Amino acid sequence: MRFSGAESRWREGLGTLRDVVRQELVTRQLAENLPATACHVLDVGSGQGTQALRMAARGHQVTALDASRELLDLLEAGIQPGMRVRTVQAQAERLGELFEPGGFDVVLCHGVLMYFDDPDPLLAGLAGMLAPGGVLSLLVRNGDGLAMRPGLQGDWAGALAAFDETRYRNRIGVTARADRLGELTRRLAGHGLEVGRWYGVRVFSDLAPRDAPIPADLDALLAAEERAGSTDPYRAVAALTHLICRPAAG
Repeated sequence: MRFSGAESRWREGLGTLRDVVRQELVTRQLAENLPATACHVLDVGSGQGTQALRMAARGHQVTALDASRELLDLLEAGIQPGMRVRTVQAQAERLGELFEPGGFDVVLCHGVLMYFDDPDPLLAGLAGMLAPGGVLSLLVRNGDGLAMRPGLQGDWAGALAAFDETRYRNRIGVTARADRLGELTRRLAGHGLEVGRWYGVRVFSDLAPRDAPIPADLDALLAAEERAGSTDPYRAVAALTHLICRPAAG
C-alpha cells in the first residue's frame, strides 16, 4: 500500500476546505443509506477517524482499522465517553485473518482502494466482512473525471494524457490509481456486490488550494456540492466517486 509514509502530509490537509467538503458530503450521503438502528461498523483505512467517530456518535459500534499508529492516535484522542470504538492497527490486506466473515452490518472503505495496484483482493476482503443485507460504502478517485483537474488548471498536456490513464499523482505526493465507475461496478459484481446508489464528491471545490480558508457561505457551498453530487451530469466528473453497495440478491 503506497500511502505508508505519507501520514504527515495527509495530516496537513485535515480541516482544510477540501477535507471539510469531502467529510461532510460523505456523512450526508451515508445518512441516506444506513439503517436507523445501531449497527456493527467496520471502517477499513479509518485514518484520523472522522467517519468512524461520527458513526460512533450516532450510537453505532465501530471497529476502526488502520496501518498507521500516527493516525489511530488522532482517532483515539477524539473518542468521547459513551462511544463504542475499538481500534486495530493492521494492514487492510489482513481482514480475513482479523475478523469473522459476515461480522459487520456496515463496512466503510474511504480513500483506500486508490493505493492498491490490484483492487480485487481488497474488494474480496470487504465483501467477505458484510453480514447478509449489509452495506459497503466505498470512496474512490474518479477515473472518469481524471482530466478535469489538469484541464481546469490549464495543463492541456496533462488533461490529454488523463483521458487514457488511471494513474495520477495526488496532493500528498503519492502516485495513486483511479477507478472508472463502469469497470469498478463490474469488479464489485465479481465479488457478489451490486451498486445501489452512487454519488460525486467535490464537484466544485476540488481545485481549492490546500490553504484555502473555510468560506463564510460554507452552508451554501455544501448545499451546491450535495446537489451536484447526486445530479447528472455533474456527479460523473467529480473528483471522487462514492458508491453504496450491497450483496447481490439471490
